[in-house]
Amino acid sequence: MDPVRNPYAPGAGQRPPELAGRDSELATFDVMLERVARRRPERSVVLTGLRGVGKTVLLNAMRSAAVRRGWGTGKLEARPDQSLRRPLAAALHLAVRELGAPAGEAEHVLGVLKSFALKENAPNAKLRDRWQPGIEVATVPGRADSGDIEIDLVELLVDVGGLAGDVGRGVAVFIDEMQDLGPEDVSALCAAAHEISQTGLPFVVVGAGLPHLPAVLSASKSYSERLFRYARIDRLDRAAADRALAAPAKEEDAEFTAEALEAMYSATAGYPYFVQAYGKTAWDVAPRSPITADDVRVAAPEAEAELAVGFFGSRFERATPAEREYLRAMADVMDGEGDPDDPDATAPTAAVAQLLGRRAQSLSPARDALIKKGLVYSGERGRIAFTVPHFGRYLRRHGD
Repeated sequence: MDPVRNPYAPGAGQRPPELAGRDSELATFDVMLERVARRRPERSVVLTGLRGVGKTVLLNAMRSAAVRRGWGTGKLEARPDQSLRRPLAAALHLAVRELGAPAGEAEHVLGVLKSFALKENAPNAKLRDRWQPGIEVATVPGRADSGDIEIDLVELLVDVGGLAGDVGRGVAVFIDEMQDLGPEDVSALCAAAHEISQTGLPFVVVGAGLPHLPAVLSASKSYSERLFRYARIDRLDRAAADRALAAPAKEEDAEFTAEALEAMYSATAGYPYFVQAYGKTAWDVAPRSPITADDVRVAAPEAEAELAVGFFGSRFERATPAEREYLRAMADVMDGEGDPDDPDATAPTAAVAQLLGRRAQSLSPARDALIKKGLVYSGERGRIAFTVPHFGRYLRRHGD
């Protein structure tokens, strides 16, 4: 079949041609936007799930929904080696500009935003080393510039939310990889969101992260469990996975046989990234429409080889030899305890240590480093799990 017309899009954060299985989350978000615009009480949103389930895609779709309603929006990706102040300042600068407020009304808020942003610079930094946020107004001294991120963020978001309310719109900030925020930044963000929720200003935070993100938030502020509405983003059910494949094919005057769709679901388990990867390869190898189960079987080794390099291998390469040993031990423990491909499968850290013939405490550095690299997470004390679906299968197949 013509590879130029191949509709499938396996890529990090790339929106698939058919965003299947997310109608409920998007409908709920639309209701939230409308309620916030009417000053009704609502919680900010946190999306959680494994890698490859489409959290970033859904985050972007929600941002588009806010833009269509005339909201100001900004997005950032948290990184463990970067403080929140600079990327959040850039995101809020964009959001304030999108609001389209009259220059006189926006000038004060932009001045506060500039004061907040400039606190990123070290006090004694040379002029050439000082970061400039690109906000062409004077700073507002004494507002959001204390240097305490919690105090500054509360003051800043109250002012931004107030501006949004004055122009009859709202502001939404979207934070991807939210689990990578530092402890102080998490605490500040929760405190600011709490203050905003109490004042009723039209400002929301929409975060996305790995399954242990709720635990990260609750460890920072006990009230975070009531502050956010948590939505677990999981793999697609059979009907949604079929639609993700069939609808784009139909747009290109092609189709899958029923047996091919069954084979595709068996191979992908409904994980959106895998659906796109297998769909793209099956399209390319199929000689004609309809795409058959035989075409899927021919495509499977090529799709698996591409995933082994781009999806699994690129992550595995980030691990040190000691960390790789820990990952393989996790896979072996999970294999011995039940279905290793169960998305909820976990391994007892004590069992991993026993398999490696080590004390659990001596393996803490490797485990902690893997958590920081986003390869594993700990959803409950004494247990560990992969952040990437089917990662255990990959490790067992590439044991050397």
